[in-house]
Amino acid sequence: MQRTAEHVSDGHPDKFCDQVADRILDRALELCGDDTPQRNALRTAIECLAKDNLLIISGETKWSPDILKQMDIVELAREVWAEIGYSADGEDLTVINHIRSQSPHIAQGSGTGVDQGGAGDQGIMVGYATDETDEMMPREWVFSRNICRTLRDLRRDSTLGWLRADTKAQVTIDPEGRPIAFIVAAQHDPPEQCGISHDQMREKIFEQVVQPILGDGVPRELTKINGTGYFVIGGPTGDAGVVGRKIVVDAYGPRVPVGGGAYSGKDPTKVDRSAAYMARHIAKSIVASKVRDATEALVHIAYGIGQLQPEMVTAVTQTGEDVSDWVRQRFPDLSPGYIIESLGLRRPSGWGYTDTASYGHYGDDMFPWESVAGD
Repeated sequence: MQRTAEHVSDGHPDKFCDQVADRILDRALELCGDDTPQRNALRTAIECLAKDNLLIISGETKWSPDILKQMDIVELAREVWAEIGYSADGEDLTVINHIRSQSPHIAQGSGTGVDQGGAGDQGIMVGYATDETDEMMPREWVFSRNICRTLRDLRRDSTLGWLRADTKAQVTIDPEGRPIAFIVAAQHDPPEQCGISHDQMREKIFEQVVQPILGDGVPRELTKINGTGYFVIGGPTGDAGVVGRKIVVDAYGPRVPVGGGAYSGKDPTKVDRSAAYMARHIAKSIVASKVRDATEALVHIAYGIGQLQPEMVTAVTQTGEDVSDWVRQRFPDLSPGYIIESLGLRRPSGWGYTDTASYGHYGDDMFPWESVAGD
């Protein structure tokens, strides 16, 4: 069957919110320094809503007085705003900080609970891997992501300097994995200001972005690039942004069921994030190890709040063959505490949670969950 996936750039308003939420988490972990008890006790769950140049930040945290004293939420948000390219310095962004303390009931429990290494909430997390691409991700998702990444790169190096930050792409492939249709929406400067017509913009995007990624055989219907004509107003000015609204883009695209909740803004005690990363690690390990000739693997892990071990662990291959026994043997401990330690989720090294907040949480070797068992 034909398959389609979309992707969005770091300048999409929802991705702006995700990046702010994860920048706050990264900063909180950084402020812990080498204080392991403080780092282990840290809890963060950040939500953001952006419209125009107004950003409302809320959520619940459990931070030490030292972190609270040093944390500058407004500065962090403006840093992200400027890095994306919405403005030069971020000073035009108004930030309302409504972050509050986490409920103590989440951590409580006798032998269970978050403070004892239990799950921060109930949920069912999904992991997936396929050998059809080097990234072990669905081919249509990789195509769409690469279009958005390339548009970002060509904007930043001024090759296509008239591009702006907000971008979306969508690619359809046939049963053999060949791209047969595409859509690109790329925000741009006003044509009268940059001296390039809409048709010229479309031609350059096709020749320098779409064709190199999708190949020479891709249809050349340029009306699928900025099909409505003008796309000058974008980012939070064009549409409101919210944390977690691009969870399908964040994961594997619509080919794979979405499990759990959103990732961004959540510290790793939230299994929505940490167990999803472990499920991906397990799925990749199944495919890499060719467990029962697996070329695809789909993993489900379910938790109850405060519980140390999952309620359910299942894994199947592309033929529907159950390989759950291999998972239980290879990963006998799937407590959130073990997951956090084994993947280094409290001490990011060479990566940060902000890196996950645009262009996907999977398919990038910098992330430790992208390794396979035995590496």
